[in-house]
Amino acid sequence: MVDSADSAFSKDIDRVSTCNVTVFTRHGCHLCEVAIELLESMQPELDFTIEKIYVDGDEKLEKLYGEQIPVIQINGEHHDFWRVNPERFKACLEKHRQRQ
Repeated sequence: MVDSADSAFSKDIDRVSTCNVTVFTRHGCHLCEVAIELLESMQPELDFTIEKIYVDGDEKLEKLYGEQIPVIQINGEHHDFWRVNPERFKACLEKHRQRQ
């Protein structure tokens, strides 16, 4: 039987270890597809979620990100744009986890 305190502790560990990665993208964007594929390939090892937000048709997002897409954020903070450097991404993801 699982103790409710153990269950709560387990949920806290999951919450702390999982980072949220947001990719601002456009439909038909080749660089975006490459970045998302790379992130998805690293997902099982690094345990993070990916949210894709399409800027197409959103005036505010198009003005904010323009031609810099894909734009990558980790836990709501800007990480990078255009390309994903796997080593840099891993290091930044770890820093975010340490701050949680």
